[in-house]
Amino acid sequence: MKAAVEQVLESIRPNLAMHRGNVELVEVDEENGVVKVRFLGTCDGCPLASMTLKMGIESVLCERVPGVKEVVAIN
Repeated sequence: MKAAVEQVLESIRPNLAMHRGNVELVEVDEENGVVKVRFLGTCDGCPLASMTLKMGIESVLCERVPGVKEVVAIN
């Protein structure tokens, strides 16, 4: 599952890079379906980061990677 998550994140990164941001995969908990990521660049601390996380990253990962139930951001 980790490789599939990383592949999807690679497809998302160009969109974040347009705003000088990025996302880093921290952990994949396959048992619980939780993916932990860390925002980098201008995404770190951005007021819209929570919307990017839930409506962008989480929705795409849940759609494309079987078993992913939730994506959380850590500092």
